[in-house]
Amino acid sequence: MHRDKAVGAVLMAVGIVGILLYGWLVFLSPWQMLILQLTAFVAVAAVLVILAWVGYALATTPPPKPIEEIEKEVQKALEEIEKQMKEEAQQTTQS
Repeated sequence: MHRDKAVGAVLMAVGIVGILLYGWLVFLSPWQMLILQLTAFVAVAAVLVILAWVGYALATTPPPKPIEEIEKEVQKALEEIEKQMKEEAQQTTQS
């Protein structure tokens, strides 16, 4: 059996067992309310953690350079390359 198929079969089995276990915990166990409360808390907490992470990333990331500044830098770099190419061409013709 190929390794990917084996991993897939294990994941499928874990998923099915998880569904059955969660179903039993929610509908048949004496801890029904606790399980539902924990599930709701974890789901809401996960969404709020993602929201906080996005907020942190936005608050701490420096703003991008204006496009005009980037264009000037690119233009300077192109001029420098052209200058170097002309100097090399002159050196080649003089040799």
